[in-house]
Amino acid sequence: MKPETAGKIKYGVWGLVCGAVIAMIIGFAWGGWTTSGTTKTMTKEAVLASQAAICVAQFMQDPNHEEKLKEFEKLSSWKRAEFIEKGGWDKMPGQEKADYAVARACADGLELLIKK
Repeated sequence: MKPETAGKIKYGVWGLVCGAVIAMIIGFAWGGWTTSGTTKTMTKEAVLASQAAICVAQFMQDPNHEEKLKEFEKLSSWKRAEFIEKGGWDKMPGQEKADYAVARACADGLELLIKK
């Protein structure tokens, strides 16, 4: 192999490696690329937010929601999720038992309603 050809191959390979690294840096920093772990976390957060919104809506559809909201307001913050669980508003249609995180997020949403 000629020295010129070896030099071209060497710089070509280094160009490919550096180009790939730069493409990954730009892709992850500004291009919106994510790892599967980040995507799973984002999906769980989105599902939790939507379930919390459904929980608040189910609470507000209760015939005695104004009375229940006053009762909810009197509770300490660490008992509010338990109140939501006992009322069953945290259960999504078709579920037998809900996740505690849904009840906690629902309680946070109801706290925002109280403050308004």
